[in-house]
Amino acid sequence: MPTNDARVPAPPAHAQPPRGINHLVLNVRDLEVSHRFWTEIMGFRCVAELKPVPGRTRPKMRFYSGLDAHGDVTHHDLALAEVPAGDVRGAAGPEPWDLMPRRVGLNHVAITWPDRESWLRQLAFLRRQGVPFLRRVNHGMTHSVYIADPDGHGIEVLYELPREVWAGDIDGAQNFAELLPTDGDEALGDRTDNPVFDGRRAPSPPARASAG
Repeated sequence: MPTNDARVPAPPAHAQPPRGINHLVLNVRDLEVSHRFWTEIMGFRCVAELKPVPGRTRPKMRFYSGLDAHGDVTHHDLALAEVPAGDVRGAAGPEPWDLMPRRVGLNHVAITWPDRESWLRQLAFLRRQGVPFLRRVNHGMTHSVYIADPDGHGIEVLYELPREVWAGDIDGAQNFAELLPTDGDEALGDRTDNPVFDGRRAPSPPARASAG
């Protein structure tokens, strides 16, 4: 029979490593507009909505999930909360996204596709939907396209390269960046001859690209 263990563990000497980031909540100006973007453009499933409770003030909020390796949803990877119309802090329009830090706050959200093929299909879908590519980069550990949502939140659309490509020198992989065109067919293509970061001499991007 399950019981509650009320024992308090002794405090450890060091912080305990987390598994990772569980979910993200974005404040948005128009929940319906953002809902359509995150479901129809980004492919997330809406799994729940915060219901009103008498006597309590609750935000207008919905919860979204991607699909795991078995094709199942989770409780949520993402939530959207609408800024009340009368809140002056939410009145201004979205600022253009830029990878360079211009203000304190969220820079961008990275969304992973399960493999290279599904990622390439998503890029083609985004292009067909008229979503601008703001930045196209082959990093040492991911291949990525950067876009923005209706509120100007930066979004990195990526697939992750195999661990053996980057695990030997994570710092080297993080400092590698092959910049590619954001328009035309080249923005929708993808190389497979990825450099391997093994802790020896760090690979350099091709001559046509510059690091960034």
